[in-house]
Amino acid sequence: MATRSTAVLAGLGGWLPPRVVDNVELTTRLDTTDEWIRSRTGIAERRVVDDGMSTVDMAVEAGARALRSAGTEHVDAVVLATATPDQPCPASAPQVATRLGQRDVAAFDVGAVCSGFLYALATAAGLIAGRVARDVLVVGSDAFTTLVDPADRGTVPIFGDGAGAVVLRAGEDDDPGALGPFDLHSDGSGTDLLVVPAGGSRQKTPQQPGDAYLHMEGPAVFRHATARMAESSRAVLDELGWTVGDVDRFVGHQANIRILNTVAKQLGLPADGLVVNIGHTGNTSAASIPLALADGVRDGSLQGGDRVLLAAFGAGLTWGATALRWPDLAVEPVG
Repeated sequence: MATRSTAVLAGLGGWLPPRVVDNVELTTRLDTTDEWIRSRTGIAERRVVDDGMSTVDMAVEAGARALRSAGTEHVDAVVLATATPDQPCPASAPQVATRLGQRDVAAFDVGAVCSGFLYALATAAGLIAGRVARDVLVVGSDAFTTLVDPADRGTVPIFGDGAGAVVLRAGEDDDPGALGPFDLHSDGSGTDLLVVPAGGSRQKTPQQPGDAYLHMEGPAVFRHATARMAESSRAVLDELGWTVGDVDRFVGHQANIRILNTVAKQLGLPADGLVVNIGHTGNTSAASIPLALADGVRDGSLQGGDRVLLAAFGAGLTWGATALRWPDLAVEPVG
């Protein structure tokens, strides 16, 4: 008897906090200009959490939308990708699950920063393949602006806050929305290229000014991100037997418009095949891909039957890719 063991995308939702911070506002407190930010990042504005709003709050909003999109009220597991949990201990996923009415289900966090959503997707797909769960809610949620030095003109313009979520169900390889294969990698020798030094067991409290904030080596990150995302994308295409010409849409981690354009160029993908929403979200870390997917559905960039390639790169260093044929989904406005 055939078993339904492939993870299939069945629901999608996203949420952005209401506070908008545009580039003009940043120029009042940073030595920068709107033109400088736009030309180097492609970002015009970003959303920022207000005091009292957390990663869990955003995850619950996005998760509720994904559940409604899937037309279901229950899942067997909740996987939360985040680099900004509400507290170091315990994990934030059980709080998300309980607030969404998912009591007594498996719930845990995945930490792979900007690659976190792809890592969480692969983890959820493994739960389904192993018949641990039939339906899994996967959420990427980050209040990443809380990790950024408010005086740093190199990072403040880049990052925003938000959450995106999907529901995966058990299905067949040829179902619309079937995910896979996955290609995931890491390289810990690049830890210091993107790092918040303080807050963990090695250095609980800051020893130097700025240790509680993100340190980023921009040029090195750019080189790694473009090369690794392209490599991982090629690996997925090779395993699927797809050519670059078979790809209808490329949804990469929304880190920087120049990174996205460079990856597309390295792969030989046309610029009009990119799904891009970074202009109004900024880099939302683990939330960026599901938020881009939700916006893509809403603006018509993603259509049922499209062959879609996903790729991400983040701190760790971590990176990965996967692909799917896009299903027809109903998606609520992100906000």
